[in-house]
Amino acid sequence: MIELSTNHEYRCRVNLDLYSSPICTGLATQAAADRHLRIESLTPDGQAMRVRLVEDDYPGWLNLADVEQLELTTDIYQSVQVDRATIAARIREIIAFAEAAMKVPNQYLWGGTVAPDYDCSGLMQAAFQSQGIWLPRDSYQQEAFTRHVAVAEMLPGDLIFFGTPEKTDHVALHLGDLKYIHSTGIQMGRNGIGIDVLSDTTADLVSCGYYAKLRCCGRVMTSYCHV
Repeated sequence: MIELSTNHEYRCRVNLDLYSSPICTGLATQAAADRHLRIESLTPDGQAMRVRLVEDDYPGWLNLADVEQLELTTDIYQSVQVDRATIAARIREIIAFAEAAMKVPNQYLWGGTVAPDYDCSGLMQAAFQSQGIWLPRDSYQQEAFTRHVAVAEMLPGDLIFFGTPEKTDHVALHLGDLKYIHSTGIQMGRNGIGIDVLSDTTADLVSCGYYAKLRCCGRVMTSYCHV
């Protein structure tokens, strides 16, 4: 049994699920192997222990059965600032990651950030992280993190946000020419990763459905860092 402390960082030996409650029924996010987390409380609550992922500061509940998959690490995670020029140079690889994920059999998974099954913001986070650029976890957080741009000014690699007037609830990656790639649920007409177009004149029902929910577009200017 590893030493547990709220003062240390732990490395995930394998991919782990984090849940939205201590009863471990709703997936909140996932921690890929080698990600770091901190234990928020040493007192278990139900079937789980409250933890927080270090790289994106995201909270969740770790099943007690998975605690043995953690190892204490002295290699403390350090946030790294990445400038816009560096990000722009990596956009091609970021897009390639998302397109490669689309080619593997997959389905939409709420909370999914680990291949093959992603949710919308999980795919964005994984694609950028593949090039050493961290985004916040959720789509509304990603919207707040980016610099807003007009649709006409979008570049490949910009993010497109959808939702209600009150809040973003979906995000996609712009490929160019108003085409975008995203992971979407069956309720919008597809179960998994696909490419659509930002238009209400197409006959494609998925594209039209999301166009009606368009909120704004944003450009990633740096890598996420937290205090």
